[in-house]
Formats: sequence, structure tokens, C-alpha cells
Amino acid sequence: MLELIMCVDDDPISLMLFKKVVNKALFANEIINATNGEEAIILFNTINNTTNLKKPQLIFLDLNMPLMSGWEFLDLFNASNFFNLNNTKVIILTSTIDPEDIKKSKSYSNVIEFLSKPITIEMLDYLKSKI
Repeated sequence: MLELIMCVDDDPISLMLFKKVVNKALFANEIINATNGEEAIILFNTINNTTNLKKPQLIFLDLNMPLMSGWEFLDLFNASNFFNLNNTKVIILTSTIDPEDIKKSKSYSNVIEFLSKPITIEMLDYLKSKI
């Protein structure tokens, strides 16, 4: 079981379902969330600048969000000011099935999987074996 994961998604229903499935699968002890990429970057800045805060081991990231998309988040997250978080892996969890998005996701070294919503216990079991 992971200690801490993060879900970045603007849809409250998707987020509620995500939390229920993660808890049922005993996948993580704690889940934090952000409703868009900008909020996630602000949260990571706080984590980065505070020594006692836990760092998420895994980020589940939606791509299509207001204010800052998942792609914009990934570009900023992979910038040098987050170098001490670069062992945090990213799972893209989105409703898009565009082959170009799947291809683009492979250009980010910390993206380890591209999954379609909604998350399932089977997907989490698969991820357990991968991480």
C-alpha cells in the first residue's frame, strides 16, 4: 500500500469515485487532491518548501482541466524547481482516448501509464504490480 497519492481532476464525481475505489482496493493510506494543474503546482510548491510534509508517491492526472491542463502541469512539474520530487510517478487518468495524447505522454519520463476513466480495482491491482 502506498503512503500518499494525489489526484488532480476538476470533476467532483470522478474524484469521489476515485477515492472510493482507491479506499476499497487498499491502494493508499492517504489521498490528496487538486482541482486543476495550477492548484497542484501550488500544493507541490508548498510540499517542496516545507521539510515535514510528505511527498506523494504517485499522481493521477486528468488532462482536460480549466486554468491549467494536465499537459501544462507536467511541463511545470518536470521543471528544475521540482527536482527533489522527480521520483514521483504520474498516471494519466483521463476520458480522452486520442492516440496523439498517448504518444505525447510517452515523452515524459515520469509518466508510467495512460489509463481511461473511470478507475477500477483491476486497474489499481495492475498498477500495484507495476510500481
